[in-house]
Amino acid sequence: MRFEDRTDAGRRLARRLEQLRGEDVVVLGLPRGGIPVAYEVAEALEAPLDVLVVRKLGVPWQPELGFGAIGELGVRVLNEDVIRDAGLTPAQLAAVEESERSELERRLRRYRAGRDSVPLAGRTALIVDDGLATGATAEAACRVVRDQGAARVVLAVPVGPERTLPHLREVADEVVCLHSPHYLGSVGAWYRDFEQTDDEEVAELLGSSMHATAVEQPPPNREVEVPAGRARLVARFVLPEGARGVVAFAHGSGSSRNSPRNRYVAGVLNRAGLGTLLLDLLTVEEERDRYNVFDIDLLADRLREASAWLRRETALPVGYFGASTGAGAALEAAADDPDIGAVVSRGGRPDLASPAALARVEAPTLLIVGGDDIRVLSLNRLAADQMRCEHRIAVVPGAGHLFAEPGTLATVASLARDWFTAHLVRPDAGEPPLRSA
Repeated sequence: MRFEDRTDAGRRLARRLEQLRGEDVVVLGLPRGGIPVAYEVAEALEAPLDVLVVRKLGVPWQPELGFGAIGELGVRVLNEDVIRDAGLTPAQLAAVEESERSELERRLRRYRAGRDSVPLAGRTALIVDDGLATGATAEAACRVVRDQGAARVVLAVPVGPERTLPHLREVADEVVCLHSPHYLGSVGAWYRDFEQTDDEEVAELLGSSMHATAVEQPPPNREVEVPAGRARLVARFVLPEGARGVVAFAHGSGSSRNSPRNRYVAGVLNRAGLGTLLLDLLTVEEERDRYNVFDIDLLADRLREASAWLRRETALPVGYFGASTGAGAALEAAADDPDIGAVVSRGGRPDLASPAALARVEAPTLLIVGGDDIRVLSLNRLAADQMRCEHRIAVVPGAGHLFAEPGTLATVASLARDWFTAHLVRPDAGEPPLRSA
C-alpha cells in the first residue's frame, strides 16, 4: 500500500476512524508531517483540530536515548529507570528540559498564532502522524496527553513497522495503522509525494480548519470537600456558567472521583450545560474495609448528604449518575428523595437497591448496559420489573461491562446527556447551550 501524499493518507485514515464520529474527540497532529494528515481526519470527523508538540528529553551525551518527554502546560513525563542508569543529576535534567522547553514554546507560538489549546481533560485524544519509525515520538505523545487528563488515547497513522505496534498498544487505548509492513525502510518510501511540511503550512492548516477554534474553554474544575456526618468526602466539582442542573456521580467498587470513564461522561454533561460532582462516597480509611464498599445503605446516606450540599451550593435540580454498586446506592437514595430529577446507571447494579426502594423511586431512570454484559443485563431487567417510575433499559451493542470498546463510552455519554437534559432540566430553563463537536 502506497499513498499519493499526506492528503490522500489522511482521507484514507479518516475512513478507518469513522467509528469515532460523534465521540467527544480532539484530533492532535504531530508536527510537522502529521498536521496535513490530521487536518483531513478532523474535517472528516467534524472534530476540533490542534497541534501536539512534544519534545523528547535526551541524555546529554547520548541524545537518541530519551529519559522523558515534555508537553505544553508544564507537562513532564520521566523515565526514572533511564535517569538512574545514566546517572543524571538534577542540574543535568533541568538543563536539558530548559533547552527543549524553549523550543517547544517557540513552535507553539508559531503554529497557534495566539489561539488557546483545545482542552483534553475527560475527552478522547486522537493522535495522528504521517507514519511511525521507532515509535518514540508517538509513545511520548501518548504519555503527554494522558498526563493532560485525556480519558482515552487513540493513536492513528497511515504506516508503521509491525514490530513497533505492540509496545504502542501498551501506552494507547487503541492503535490504528493502515499498513504495517514487516520491514518499513523509511516512512517516505510509502508516499509518492513526501515533500517536507514547513512551519507556514502547519500554521495555515491549523488556522483554516473548520473546527480548530470551535471549542469553548472548560469550566473550572474544583476539588471540594462535602460534609457527611463526621466524614468529609473529597469530590471534583464543575459548575458551568448558566448551568441548568447538576449531577452527582456515585462510583462503583474500586473506582473514585478520578475514574477516566466517569470524567469523560462528566465532560459531555458539562458541555451540555450541566454541573457535575464526582464524589468519593468513602474515605480512604473506610475503603480499607471491603464491607463498606458494598454497604448500599451507607453509600446511599452519603449520596443524600451530597445532594443536600449541592442544593445549598447551587439551588439547582439534582440528578444521580451511578456506576456498578453506585447505581444501587443512587436508586436507594432517590427512593427517599422525590426531588431527585433523574437517575442514570452505567453498567450498574440497580438490583442492589432493596425491592421496596425500587418501587418508591419517582425519578425517571435510564439503565445503560453493555450488550455483551449478559449477567448484568439480566440483573438490570429484574430490577426494572420492580420499578414504578418512568424507566428504560438502553442496551449498547458490542459493549462489555466497562464500555472499553471503541465508540461505546461515547454512546453512554450521549444517552446520559440526552436523558438528563430531557428530565432533569426545568422547562423554563431555556435552550441548552450549543454543544461542541
